Amino acid sequence: MSLKARIQEDVKNAMRAKEREKLAVLLFVTVGIKQKEVDDRIDLDESQVLTILDKMVKQRRESLDQFQKAGRDDLAKQEVFELELIQGYLPEPLG
Repeated sequence: MSLKARIQEDVKNAMRAKEREKLAVLLFVTVGIKQKEVDDRIDLDESQVLTILDKMVKQRRESLDQFQKAGRDDLAKQEVFELELIQGYLPEPLG
């Protein structure tokens, strides 16, 4: 199963299970992938999808750092949730 198909399947499962937070993050990921496909008028392959996910992870880490410095634990907690969810679709880094 391709990564895009796996994300789409997880969106459906989150809808069925009424997991609102997870669904919101997965829809954001789906929109990011779709936007790139529309902008470039291509169908993304696995490496391009991984690049988009990696960019999203980097954004979350930067936001998490800023929220922690500002003492916004509520927003930092949300960023951690999103970061962990998105990282679940990335391959394990080599040791």
